[in-house]
Amino acid sequence: MKMDADLLHLPAVGFAEEEADMNDWELPLAFMKKRHSEKIEGSKALAQSWRMKDRMKTVSVALVLCLNVGVDPPDVVKTSPCARLECWIDPLSMSPQKALETIGANLQKQYENWQPRARYKQSLDPTVDEVKKLCTSLRRNAKEERVLFHYNGHGVPRPTVNGEIWVFNKNYTQYIPLSIYDLQTWMGSPSIFVYDCSNAGIIVTSFKQFALQREQELEVAAINPSHPLAQMPLPPSMKNCIQLAACEASELLPMNPDLPADLFTSCLTTPIKIALRWFCMQKSAKLVPGVTLDLIEKIPGRLNDRRTPLGELNWIFTAITDTIAWNVLPRDLFQKLFRQDLLVASLFRNFLLAERIMRSYNCTPVSSPRLPPTYMHAMWQAWDLAVDICLSQLPTIIEEGTAFRHSPFFAEQLTAFQVWLTMGVENRNPPEQLPIVLQVLLSQVHRLRALDLLGCFLDLGPWAVSLALSVGIFPYVLKLLQSSARELRPLLVFIWAKILAVDSSCQADLVKDNGHKYFLSVLADSYMPAEHRTMAVFILAVIVNSYSTGQEACLQGNLIANCLEQLSDPHPLLRQWVAICLGRIWQNFDPARWCGVRDSAHEKLYILLSDPIPEVRCAAVFALGTFVGNSAERTDHSTTIDHNVAMMLAQLINDGSPVVRKELVVALSHLVVQYESNFCTVALQFIEEEKNYTVPSPANTSEPGNLTPVRDSPAIPRLRSVNSYTNIRAVTTARNLNKSLQNLNLNEEGGPAAFSPGNLSTSSSASSTLGSPDNDEYILSFETIDKMRRVSSYSSLNSLIGVSFNSVYTQIWRVLLHLAADPFPEVSDLAMKVLNCIAYKAMMNARPQRILDSGSLTQSAPASPTSKGTHIHQAGGSPPMPSTSSSSLTNEVPKPPTRDQPAARPPYTPTLGGQAPHSHQFPRTRKMFDKGPEQAAEDGDEPCGHRNYISAALQTGLCDWSAKYFAQPVTKIPEEHDLQSQVRMERQWRFLRNARVKRQSRSITQRGVSRLDDQIFINRNPGVPSVVKFHPFNTCIAVADKDSICFWDWEKGERLDYFYNGNPRYTRITAMEYLNGHDCSLLLTATDDGALRVWKNFADQKNPEMVTAWQGLSDMLPTTRGQPSTSAHSLARRVSIYLDRSKQGGAGMVVDWEQETGLLMTSGDVRVIRIWDTDREMKVQDIPTGADSCVTSLSCDSQRSLIVAGLGDGSVRVFDRRMGPNECRIMTYREHGAWVVKAHLQKESDGHIISVSVNGDVRFFEPRTPDSVNVLQTVKGLTALDIHPQANLFACGSMNQFIAVYNANGDVISNIKYYDGFMGQRIGAISCLAFHPHWPHLAVGSNDYYMSIYSAEKRLR
Repeated sequence: MKMDADLLHLPAVGFAEEEADMNDWELPLAFMKKRHSEKIEGSKALAQSWRMKDRMKTVSVALVLCLNVGVDPPDVVKTSPCARLECWIDPLSMSPQKALETIGANLQKQYENWQPRARYKQSLDPTVDEVKKLCTSLRRNAKEERVLFHYNGHGVPRPTVNGEIWVFNKNYTQYIPLSIYDLQTWMGSPSIFVYDCSNAGIIVTSFKQFALQREQELEVAAINPSHPLAQMPLPPSMKNCIQLAACEASELLPMNPDLPADLFTSCLTTPIKIALRWFCMQKSAKLVPGVTLDLIEKIPGRLNDRRTPLGELNWIFTAITDTIAWNVLPRDLFQKLFRQDLLVASLFRNFLLAERIMRSYNCTPVSSPRLPPTYMHAMWQAWDLAVDICLSQLPTIIEEGTAFRHSPFFAEQLTAFQVWLTMGVENRNPPEQLPIVLQVLLSQVHRLRALDLLGCFLDLGPWAVSLALSVGIFPYVLKLLQSSARELRPLLVFIWAKILAVDSSCQADLVKDNGHKYFLSVLADSYMPAEHRTMAVFILAVIVNSYSTGQEACLQGNLIANCLEQLSDPHPLLRQWVAICLGRIWQNFDPARWCGVRDSAHEKLYILLSDPIPEVRCAAVFALGTFVGNSAERTDHSTTIDHNVAMMLAQLINDGSPVVRKELVVALSHLVVQYESNFCTVALQFIEEEKNYTVPSPANTSEPGNLTPVRDSPAIPRLRSVNSYTNIRAVTTARNLNKSLQNLNLNEEGGPAAFSPGNLSTSSSASSTLGSPDNDEYILSFETIDKMRRVSSYSSLNSLIGVSFNSVYTQIWRVLLHLAADPFPEVSDLAMKVLNCIAYKAMMNARPQRILDSGSLTQSAPASPTSKGTHIHQAGGSPPMPSTSSSSLTNEVPKPPTRDQPAARPPYTPTLGGQAPHSHQFPRTRKMFDKGPEQAAEDGDEPCGHRNYISAALQTGLCDWSAKYFAQPVTKIPEEHDLQSQVRMERQWRFLRNARVKRQSRSITQRGVSRLDDQIFINRNPGVPSVVKFHPFNTCIAVADKDSICFWDWEKGERLDYFYNGNPRYTRITAMEYLNGHDCSLLLTATDDGALRVWKNFADQKNPEMVTAWQGLSDMLPTTRGQPSTSAHSLARRVSIYLDRSKQGGAGMVVDWEQETGLLMTSGDVRVIRIWDTDREMKVQDIPTGADSCVTSLSCDSQRSLIVAGLGDGSVRVFDRRMGPNECRIMTYREHGAWVVKAHLQKESDGHIISVSVNGDVRFFEPRTPDSVNVLQTVKGLTALDIHPQANLFACGSMNQFIAVYNANGDVISNIKYYDGFMGQRIGAISCLAFHPHWPHLAVGSNDYYMSIYSAEKRLR
């Protein structure tokens, strides 16, 4: 749009733009919540690798010392002086034998620090036999657990390349080789080996070669049992063995006299002692004055007391080595070495120190499995600092007895973790400090802060939870549930909610450790904020989810009473989860159900069925569904309760939210499973009714209370009568039935399956297993169900009410029929499943009886229950099997047996009297609700798992989807509020565009439009346009025909999209609105059966998706055109017949949308104006029109709370929606003599009402005065009219094939009769027209399929 340059610089315009911008930001958005944008299903379960599948213990330890004190082995030349200490003892300071025993005892003590409960056996300077005896006995006792073999070979030669280590002969005169292969055989698996000797790497290599050899021998023996190897005892597999060796194959041990001779053993078993000595030997130790090796010996404290200097150093050391390992090792290796076995974990943590210290003496310790090098890791510097701080205090502590200052190490690491949390971006490496956070949980000083940060970390998403679990957080937070500290409660509840949202298998651990009691007390604590109680109830809902032990434990913990108290909490998420939790605790758990009955839980849940939040209504429906869905025995009392619940649920049939209606179908399916036999009876009854009843055309029926004369138009094109549900005649077994069903093609539409209006059974989602577990077609097609639904509303079905409570089943069946025709496909699919499942069983059970009684079977089928003839009465198709004679495919319907006939085969007798099944077997005095005799055993041909067939297959992902909330970040700013996010930038761009369009279009309309006939767009639409709607801000226009919508870009002149609206074939689209036009636009379509559908992703290369759909008006009467008693009568008739090609008449459905309030006004061929709140997705008000004719036009003004309705009888009525239903009609104008084509309420505070009738009289009313203030006469025979909200123009389209555009004074400014540049072709009869809300553009659709747009003169634009 080219603009005059000077207009852009007007100060007033600039101000208006700012203002408009602000308004856009404040406008609420409809249907943009998560439930509309996401699929309702749980998140994909992450594979949980954190749980140790095989925790292990090292139960036995063999300490083999070959020292031969005083005699050096021949192959090592020692330095002088040389390293002498073994286990911190100088062997030369006492007699050789005593030295050996003392060293052995000391080594055992050093190991016992790490694993006090193991069995220790020493073997000092042993022979081969002694080693063999030792190893075999330890393995025998250890069974499947781990055994440790510690070998010190400082007094024997180095290992050989053949894979041998050395021991002694009995007299200590010879060194005897011991093969590693034999050692493996004796030790078995799982084992861990520690080798402290020179060239130890050789042993590791040999060990692996022997292990490989064993594997090959095992394979050979397995493949060929006659092989000599297979005759021998099988060698144990060495897969699960771990080795730690002091040095590489070519290296000697360090001989530095300041170090112990068994440096490797010291690092593994006394790490703090050796680490401090090594620290003092470094040059940097000179920076800590006064610290000597002697002083180190005197460090006060115990290793396992974290409050003392020694204990704190040990704690820091553990945290640092754990952290290094977690950051460097692959996850699975970390789990295996550092989390599976306490002793192995300690040895490997200490092995990291050994690597650091021994590498400084050119010695490289080796492990199998091999670890990546860790000696240069940055965390070692933190260790050096901690040692430095500790040692620097030593002189004053020891000499002057000053108090020990604790290390700032943990506080600093938490700060580092906090920095990582606050400063980072999403995709980066995990924080190094995570394992340290774990250690800090042990300390009361930092616990609160650590839990807080841990919670922030877990909040980053499921990946963070998985990481924390893999570090080993679980036992820590489980243990903390025993703490009574109130300040920890919110943090622990948050952390547990995060864990359970990602891995619900923890429910068992919680119940086992009585953890559920913690959350029960949080839930019962009224001082807890609602958010924390919500998380507590979510955790409890996970604990009781399909876990009977959890249900039992929580029932005893008084969970039901606790939940019921919080049902009316103002916090919606809490209400939602309380309901879900209740639904889960009594799901298939009868004691809880009865506890609920005693507390009248079901009645307390009823209030949530009208909750303003759809998710809460859903949760309540879920809870009531599982309440009736228990499969325990039924008593009179429980049946009565079930019926009450069912009738309460039935009221949600027209809920505005499809999520709620889906949950409703599932809840009712539980009831259907419970009372299957009763529903089978009802199903048969409806099937019979439907067959014997021709549906009266709605156009020929005068509804009660409808006094207007009915116009004599032809009946609506009603559905071909389809008998596919009674296709089954002589099929006797389930298997045959399946075959016959496979031959049925229930898709009667010609044309592509995706575009089969009304026949939803062709959609892929609907054709999932239904009728029976292995068949893939419906018994009841959509057409049948739709016809049944309409039959049931005409016929009284009084024959069914033989038994009083039967009416409940009839009503629920009707509810399901109604839901099967739901405009939202997922709802109708689910309902179709339930109906077909019951229809299938009813047919199966009734079939043998029918075969005997049916007169319709001809010679081709012997009338016996064993007949294998499959007779399919196929609508419009040919007989599926050649053997079937055509004479048996007549339209005759088998007569149901009369009451007094003896049953030939007892399982099921369909009777018109509607008695409960098996009634012929009951004694006359039977109590009404008692269970009948067990069903006869001849039901062998029914698939056995059938009772639970529906309930297992039917579920919505609601609960799992709701649980996703806790797995996703809760504390993160949502993207739309983040000023830098793309979403926000895009919105800003859209709002600037909106302001520009408003500003530029206003400058044109304010100057006045003197002509409007410049054709800027023409194209042939795929269908006859019936409704057109301009997008308010972009260049897109939506054009609806009977059941599809086409989108055009009117500036470029190209088609953007064309898709099918999904309405049944006897309905048509009668209104459209853009919702959220200022932002992410959605398109709402209304059809004349009262259904509303909302679409997204149209006109932008994506596939259009239905966001939501609901029945906006439930009882549309597609019959009544108002018939005023004036002479215009015949004209109105002509126009009305002309107006819609389907001869269907009626106003259809009319809507008006208020973006500011999110309210949608709907009316049409009904006696009310129904107001829907799109935020709550529920009906908020029904305003009675007080007239006997339909509403043809609606217009509202949110500022004044006024609604103006034009009616078919010519009246214009004004309502104030703030007032009660009886006094809200504040004005009725009866000046028009005929059908009102359009009534428009101007949005200004003193805006007028403009209304136009078919006769072409335009009247202006001032809402406060009873008479019109102005009247203009335009053309007669109006078929369409629109009023431009800004420019004071109105355009009329008439039957006589021209469009007249008038200004506010009633002057014609343009007459349009011909298409431009189209060889002067005359415009077709006008079917619809609409002005653009801002630009001076007029869109016109005509009966000849053409769609054109006219605008003001070019110079203006």
